[in-house]
Amino acid sequence: MERYSHKVQYYETDQMQIVHHSNYIRWFEEARTYLMDEIGFSYQRMEDEGIMIPVLAVNAEYKSMTRFGETVLIDAAVKQFTGIKLIMEYTVRDKETQEVRCIGETKHAFIDKETYRPLSLKRKHTELFALFNGLL
Repeated sequence: MERYSHKVQYYETDQMQIVHHSNYIRWFEEARTYLMDEIGFSYQRMEDEGIMIPVLAVNAEYKSMTRFGETVLIDAAVKQFTGIKLIMEYTVRDKETQEVRCIGETKHAFIDKETYRPLSLKRKHTELFALFNGLL
């Protein structure tokens, strides 16, 4: 599977043309959404099937600066998966130098779109459960 690629836009930077820290969190989401598309089970399909996956926590550790005009590659991987909870990890690297710019993780829960209660993919959505298990 190819890494998610993102070219830094001017609006993502501060006056020194350095990426504002909040944008890395957005990039985590972009990479996660890209991963879901790549495995054939998009966020749209999840929601159409009554599954929501809210973010419970985010952690980011900034290693070096990213600047306007650079392109970064973002690896998104499943770190932990129980069928009810999911932890994703991310590594953001400069495309040219491969220097690590940021590492992080997001924690999620699967919930039913109608009841907002926890949802067991193992019992109710076996296809998605198998796909996430395959990413471990």
